[in-house]
Amino acid sequence: MEFENASECWRVIKETLNHDLLSEIERFARENQAPAQVVFGTSGWRGEIGTDFTFRNVAIVTEAIINILKTGDKAIRKALGTKDFQEVQRRGIVVGHDNRFLGPEFSMEVISRLNREGIKVYYAGETTTPEISASIEMLDAACSINITPSHNPSNYSGLKFNPSDGGPAGPEITDAIQAEANRLMPEGVLEKGVSEPNYEEIDTTALYMDYIKQRGTISLEKIWRFLEQEDCLVVVDHVHGATRGRPQRLLRSEESGLEGKRLFFLRTEDDYLFGGVAPEPSAKNMHEVERLLKSSRATYKIGVIMDPDGDRIRLADHRMQIPMNYFGAMALHFLYKYKGIRGVAVKSVGTSNFLNAICNALGVEVIETKVGFKNFRPYMLSSSEKRAIVAFEESDGISAYNHTLEKDALFGLLLAIEMVATTGKNLSEYLEELMNEYGHYYPDRSGIEVDRSLAGPKLKERIMAIKDRYPVGSTVRIGTRELKVVELVTIDGVKVVLEDGSWFMIRPSGTEPKVRFYIDARDPEEKKAIFETAERLTREAII
Repeated sequence: MEFENASECWRVIKETLNHDLLSEIERFARENQAPAQVVFGTSGWRGEIGTDFTFRNVAIVTEAIINILKTGDKAIRKALGTKDFQEVQRRGIVVGHDNRFLGPEFSMEVISRLNREGIKVYYAGETTTPEISASIEMLDAACSINITPSHNPSNYSGLKFNPSDGGPAGPEITDAIQAEANRLMPEGVLEKGVSEPNYEEIDTTALYMDYIKQRGTISLEKIWRFLEQEDCLVVVDHVHGATRGRPQRLLRSEESGLEGKRLFFLRTEDDYLFGGVAPEPSAKNMHEVERLLKSSRATYKIGVIMDPDGDRIRLADHRMQIPMNYFGAMALHFLYKYKGIRGVAVKSVGTSNFLNAICNALGVEVIETKVGFKNFRPYMLSSSEKRAIVAFEESDGISAYNHTLEKDALFGLLLAIEMVATTGKNLSEYLEELMNEYGHYYPDRSGIEVDRSLAGPKLKERIMAIKDRYPVGSTVRIGTRELKVVELVTIDGVKVVLEDGSWFMIRPSGTEPKVRFYIDARDPEEKKAIFETAERLTREAII
């Protein structure tokens, strides 16, 4: 078959799951010299392999990163955490990739250019985002470049840059890289990298395990004892991602002989197309995990699904799925009550107020941020005046006290097991206990598409005007009820908090003609009415 471009080829591949056509994608990725518009979103630059994400464009973004690492700009240098380029050369850069198509090849393109500049390179090979984050700190590296688009579909690849503190790069860095990459794009790359890449191979899982032991937030010994001594079942679905093999080592499945008995690991095989499913920790992707949990007679049952680069997780037991809106709040309670950790609770603004109810009772301050894990950095650093006990976002990302600045699915798994081991309760039992004490909350999300002419600043301006139409003290009709507005939060869209504790948030996309709705109902029967209100207010605002 002949294809005019990579997008056309990808359409056929995704319809037929024909792996043989990936050779055509590689050809496009190597031969396509078209420039791309580089945009660093909440977690790096992403693009379709062979269309935007090509060897030429990866080379240009790498050159842009090198140029930024050489900068004398004081604000950027402070954000990078290195005083000059010589320090970057000496401390080195960690380079790795998830297990998507052409990950190793793209990594070698990056390494060859770092080598040309005399920069020491640690090569992680196939690895996960949180392991790279921990490895930066364990090796005292200057930064990392990770080839991954996180949970995006199989036709995507991406590039994440983390500075010396191991966390996601903030806008001071990504804005500079983005601007420099787009400046270089029309010119192309003139100078090649070295012909034989040179690097030191590292074992990021071993480094990560040492990191966990050193930080002390999680007790691996307690987890190992629980798995060996208690009547339990743990099921981990990797969805053919790079998390495969990691929990096996962290949980000592081989040494203990528990794999296939108490520990089950699903979808660990190579598959660049992820079996034709979206490789995300979604509710619908958990059917096999739930089937195994429900068919087991074990006393304790824990199931998880992780995305390909290991920074998102969804949990379940035999009774229900536990989305991050609930698990993050449970983590706060567990770390505060059972592990004695003190500090603040940090969450993205679209996250359930179940956490707020628990924190209000415990006297813990809650801090809400814009969407994006990088916004948690001020509360995750060891030097922070207000240190997070837990930091999480409703889109399945979590970290906690003294842990990495990256969201971490591996940490989520370990925390869930220790939670069950310590409380003696399954996750749903612990959640039920907390809801009975602190109140019931039912979060959800949805959204609509709007006319394409509204995409960008115009859409944001019209959505933000909602706050003026419904100020604190006014009323909003939810179904047949009129509820008073008691709080407005406008750090990322418009969040309208109502007198019964329910709320809805209307958040416009910054680049697409889409509006997203996040809600928190106090009664599951009220969800539909709250969504209808959010949509009604949106359509009134954009007319």
